[in-house]
Amino acid sequence: MLLNLLLLVVGFVLLVKGADFFVEGSAAVARTFRVPSIIIGLTIVAMGTSAPELAVSVTAGLAGKNEIAISNVIGSNVFNLLVVVGACAAILPMNVDRKILKKEFPFVLIIQAVLLFFCANSFMGKIFGNVNGQNVLSRLEGIILVILFLAFMINMVLETLKSRKETAAEEEEEKKLGILISIVYIVGGAAAIVYGGDLVVDSASFIAETFGFSQTFIGLTVVAIGTSLPELVTSLTAIHKGENDLALGNVLGSNLFNILFVLALSTTLTPIKVLGNNIIDLIFLVVVSGLVYVFCLGKQKVSRMEGVTMVGIYIFYTVYLLMR
Repeated sequence: MLLNLLLLVVGFVLLVKGADFFVEGSAAVARTFRVPSIIIGLTIVAMGTSAPELAVSVTAGLAGKNEIAISNVIGSNVFNLLVVVGACAAILPMNVDRKILKKEFPFVLIIQAVLLFFCANSFMGKIFGNVNGQNVLSRLEGIILVILFLAFMINMVLETLKSRKETAAEEEEEKKLGILISIVYIVGGAAAIVYGGDLVVDSASFIAETFGFSQTFIGLTVVAIGTSLPELVTSLTAIHKGENDLALGNVLGSNLFNILFVLALSTTLTPIKVLGNNIIDLIFLVVVSGLVYVFCLGKQKVSRMEGVTMVGIYIFYTVYLLMR
């Protein structure tokens, strides 16, 4: 047990530091090509900070522990919205770009609704005895999500090209990593993420079985929080530097990446079993996403009180998970 607890901590450290190096290297490359911060947040930083979820979910899927894969994604998205955004707003009221409210945030809500539909359809299919109605997310549904991810990325690339034509990119005063160092950071960070993900899945599964906790509970709490630490650290740092677009863009981009690539890739590799509790957790995710969107719409910012409220909701949600 002690060894597995140690391996869990080591795994999380590798995930967080690996993601840190991956983000720094990737962002340095992006800045070299003068990509706007909002798009860096929605793509490069989001993918980098979601790399731990990708490593954990794919590893869990290949190991046949898919309950961790799906619950990790749902739990991470809930944590990102309620704790990452909430904590940032509680420290400093978070201004929200009108463009995010009109485009990216609604797209996140739609994608989450699509995932809920896929999961509910798979789960209900078994009840109604459909021919192919097994309670799993199928490879076809995974491929559909990957296609949506590619469409999103293509749109981001087009927006990047458009923004570079319309406005001259500002030269950054901060130090820039060289291309070679950036590549070393990216490769080294990715390696740490993959190995760390393997350690987290194996040790978390052992601990769950030892204490009688379900794989779903561990995925929604311990693993989800651990793999979401890069989002939390990155967004808090961005808020401290006044980069609100990067902070919220990181969260929304990470949540999209978690569903459209992390979960989609895991499902494409190995169909993921859908449990009744997964449906409940997804409904909760959709509801709190709508709540955060309403907060953002109010005065185009999330206030301190709203941030504290969001963190409080997450605490109650965790208590509910412990009791069910």
